[in-house]
Amino acid sequence: MSRTSHAFPIVVSGPSGVGKTTLVDRLLAADPLVRRSVSVTTRTPRPGEVDGRDYLFVTPERFEAMKAGELIEWAEVHGETYGTPRSYIESTLAAGHDVVLNIDIQGGDQVKGSFPGALMVFILPPSLAALEARLQGRGDVSGQVLAVRLANARVELEAASRYEYLIVNDDLGSASAELIAIAAAERARRERKTRDFLKRLEK
Repeated sequence: MSRTSHAFPIVVSGPSGVGKTTLVDRLLAADPLVRRSVSVTTRTPRPGEVDGRDYLFVTPERFEAMKAGELIEWAEVHGETYGTPRSYIESTLAAGHDVVLNIDIQGGDQVKGSFPGALMVFILPPSLAALEARLQGRGDVSGQVLAVRLANARVELEAASRYEYLIVNDDLGSASAELIAIAAAERARRERKTRDFLKRLEK
């Protein structure tokens, strides 16, 4: 399913452990007009992650080469680098599909610079204590790494004001419903509908 309307990127950001990936998965399952952006990263795959589905895992040398023009955004997060391939985003939008990007605030700023019409959504935890409990429950962070991620979370939370929509993920069902509704409502905004209507008149 696709459309001829003005497709747009959907940027979903928030601290590590806040539940971004689960919310994005639910949006993709509920909305056939949305496609997932697969990021490139230099980090080691986690258990269960598949190359090409969850991330494109590359060497630091390959990532450096891609920074010359193949990436629409890139950032260093927790000591590893992540980026978004430009060709996939542009071709998917041209085909009429919105593209959801699960990226950090640095990447979000870069995407917004390239695509001023991008939909910006920030996911908030119910509290820092709840976020810490979630990170500990994942089992892949502890000690000093946990402290670093919590410190980064405080910085990221201060950037939430740069986003158009804020969702508190205190209940997964409610939070996912909000994200799905926001994406649908964004397509009905006057500015997007006007562009779509004028585009149809030109045909």
